[in-house]
Amino acid sequence: MDNRFYNLIVILGPTASGKTRLAAMLARDMKSEILSADSRQVYRGLDLGTGKDLDEFTVDGISVSYHLIDIVNPHYEFNVFEYQQRFYECYSLLLRKGILPIMVGGTGLYIEAALKGYRMIEVPENEEFRKKAETLHMQELRSRLLAVNPDVHNTTDLVDRSRLIRAIEIAEYSRDHSTSRHMKHPDIRPLIIGVRWDRSVLRRRITERLHKRLDAGMVDEVKCLHDSGTSWEKLSFFGLEYRYISFYLKGDITYDEMLRTLNTRIHQFAKRQETWFRRMERQGIIIHWIGGDDYGGLKALVESMINADDA
Repeated sequence: MDNRFYNLIVILGPTASGKTRLAAMLARDMKSEILSADSRQVYRGLDLGTGKDLDEFTVDGISVSYHLIDIVNPHYEFNVFEYQQRFYECYSLLLRKGILPIMVGGTGLYIEAALKGYRMIEVPENEEFRKKAETLHMQELRSRLLAVNPDVHNTTDLVDRSRLIRAIEIAEYSRDHSTSRHMKHPDIRPLIIGVRWDRSVLRRRITERLHKRLDAGMVDEVKCLHDSGTSWEKLSFFGLEYRYISFYLKGDITYDEMLRTLNTRIHQFAKRQETWFRRMERQGIIIHWIGGDDYGGLKALVESMINADDA
């Protein structure tokens, strides 16, 4: 059994920070594998809009194995409980194979669910409630959820009807049932590294990436998802790119309005991600920050920490 202190490397950062490329390079050099921590990349067919960039997992002709990407269809109701379960399964498997896993992502809730071992229980569907919910307006459902859980982590649960209903089921079931039975959480000792850019540089990277993805066919991706049966409401749940491109495809806004608003919203989203990471630090989680695309600094930091660990 590997007795080193660190048994997981985490590379986190805001959108467009280049964290995936850095993680893939590190995984190549360490003969490791990637565990994704992205709440949207779990869905098949959501590629350009989620920044999946699977070509980044090939480094100098060498393919790096990745997990928790493209694992469910768009109609599936994926959630943080299932992510935690699947993460622990993949993580434990890699450790048994003698591989030091590398987690990479920007979804703070997913990262914390794995690292902190949030205590969760599996909640069955409440058919009686679901039948009644068909007659309730969205505001009535929101009020019911907030009455049980006023501190909602995922605000998209208040926008998408099916997500809102599921969130109510989970909140009320958790309130009324014992939480004594939980899946066993592995003993995770993470080395956490954050990717940080100057704000003006990150803004430029976000805008350049948005234009690149639109040129690559992101509008067509959203149209194909809708044509294949994904509702506008569901597309809106999938995030900013899908929401505003849907508005454009429906004729609610012009292309220029879509581009301008989407660019602004992504910048704001990146700031919220950075705020989440700062909150993690305030709560005692140690994050070692590196500048931008400094792979040399990243590799040196990891090697020094791991070598010190083995000493």
